[in-house]
Amino acid sequence: MLTDKTANTSSSSVSAPEIALASDDNGAVVSLSGRWTSLSVARVDNQMRKLETGLAGSLQAQNVELDMAGISGLDTAGAWLIERLRLALSKQQISVHIQNIRPSWAPLLQEVGAAVERYQLPEKTVRPFFVTALLDKLGRFMMSAWDDFLMAMHILGATIRGSQMKSGRGTGISYAAIVNQIDRMGVGAIPVVLLMSTIIGAIIAQQGAFQLRYFGAEIFVVDLVGILVLREIGVLLTAIMIAGRSGSAITAEIGSMKMREETDALTVMGLNPVGVLVFPRLVALVIILPLLTIIADLSALVGAGIIAWTYSGIPPEAFLSRLREAIVTSTYLAGLIKAPFMAMIIGIMASVEGMKVKGSAESLGRRVTSSVVKSIFVVIVVDGMFAIFYASINF
Repeated sequence: MLTDKTANTSSSSVSAPEIALASDDNGAVVSLSGRWTSLSVARVDNQMRKLETGLAGSLQAQNVELDMAGISGLDTAGAWLIERLRLALSKQQISVHIQNIRPSWAPLLQEVGAAVERYQLPEKTVRPFFVTALLDKLGRFMMSAWDDFLMAMHILGATIRGSQMKSGRGTGISYAAIVNQIDRMGVGAIPVVLLMSTIIGAIIAQQGAFQLRYFGAEIFVVDLVGILVLREIGVLLTAIMIAGRSGSAITAEIGSMKMREETDALTVMGLNPVGVLVFPRLVALVIILPLLTIIADLSALVGAGIIAWTYSGIPPEAFLSRLREAIVTSTYLAGLIKAPFMAMIIGIMASVEGMKVKGSAESLGRRVTSSVVKSIFVVIVVDGMFAIFYASINF
């Protein structure tokens, strides 16, 4: 009961704002009175919105005077409603004049008016024809891809040139940083690469044996697994896992440093951010991805050998003997040659997206997602290009 009485007393003590409208041949006069403060302006908000369209519609006024002589109190909320009305009428080619304003209120109306113009809602625009919208999106995508390409070439060129950590002080290669990145991105990835490659090799062997059994050629599952794993699946699966595991980590680390302006601090100190942040990670990826590919190939063949023994009755001796006949040196090298190129792609794409992070966590999340998706997409495209190239040279 005490709260209700207090509320009623406070409400009655506040003079409600009022609006009086008069019109003549010269235009319209809007007389404002009462206290236009945050406690009371909600009562006249709907009336002010009606005036924003009514003065130009039904009254057809070309000149409007806002008389503030009767206003006894004004704060930011009241000034916002007044300036919103003035701006809305000005957009309709109506001349608005504010009369009888207290000198102390003029700066408040001026600042609030600037804020209203800056934060006004955008006008509704006509949706373009779908062909135009499609071409617009295509053009924006191509420009974005071109910018990404230029940044990627900058990072690649800086990496090939050397770390260049400090001008005039040699290459300044930090071997400790490279070894640390090899440990984080390479050694830490061995368990997941072993597990996934073993499972994939076992699945390929089981499905291949199941289909070849109908033709009495179940022994050829060894040829299938050996060629497919060594030429394609081993390196491709490893690159995809590294793109999701290490590529996202690179983007997150560089992006976090960009958000905290640590990259700018490196530049101010005379250090090259590419040499300090990108170079060790890129070198580590080029070293570890071929090694992880070897591990993936061996684990996939082990998984396939186990399934061939248990599911098809092919003993390990026969499996290894058939594997030696099915594969040659070029079969093994065809997959291993791709690994450094895919490592460069993953590292460069992750670094580019990390450098594009702005000052928000939302931007960091978008860039990490974009890094993984783009890296996997480009890796698959490059794998297809290698396959076409190998076929053309009969390798």
